[in-house]
Amino acid sequence: MKKYIVGALVVLIIFLTYRYFENRNAERDRLEESTAMIQQQIKNVGKLVVTEGTFSQVFTYNDTRNRFFDVLPARKKALIVVNTRATVAYDLSKLEIELDEENKTVHITHIPKEEINIYPDIKYYDITQDYLNQFSAEDYNKIKTRINKSMREKVEKSTLKSNAQNRLISELQKIYILTSTLGWTLTYNNEEFGTARDMEELKL
Repeated sequence: MKKYIVGALVVLIIFLTYRYFENRNAERDRLEESTAMIQQQIKNVGKLVVTEGTFSQVFTYNDTRNRFFDVLPARKKALIVVNTRATVAYDLSKLEIELDEENKTVHITHIPKEEINIYPDIKYYDITQDYLNQFSAEDYNKIKTRINKSMREKVEKSTLKSNAQNRLISELQKIYILTSTLGWTLTYNNEEFGTARDMEELKL
């Protein structure tokens, strides 16, 4: 009788050991599968998030220089109409993320800064210039620099940046939804996101 009890215990131990390793392997397979899904989602959002806008502005350029011992003024002026296409983008291929499989946590360690690009279409009208003070390449470069600076300031004050940020958060929410569904945690700057609303309050 004792032999039967010992034999039953051995069989039970073998069975429990088998089930333990079987469950552990299954859990490991699920972890690897969820990790692969998260990595794929991160790869899917690794693209430029672009917001585009158009700005128009009219500039006047005046320059007067006195010639011949400051007796003879030489003038030049132009009316400049500028139509500018501006884009604000996030290159999400530069998004840096660390996966902590043991604690099932995705750490966003770096979000790239927005990239502002300006494409001005410059047209000159009503150009007048005296013989002793004509437009030069230096003048045109100075005008272009002034226009780029002005247009960049307009973009900074416009809603383009906030629109681009909203699109960025929309992309990051896809990661949050997936990690939350799989039972993972998403953090940025050591701050854990508990809801999608937390993402909307993200400070970049």
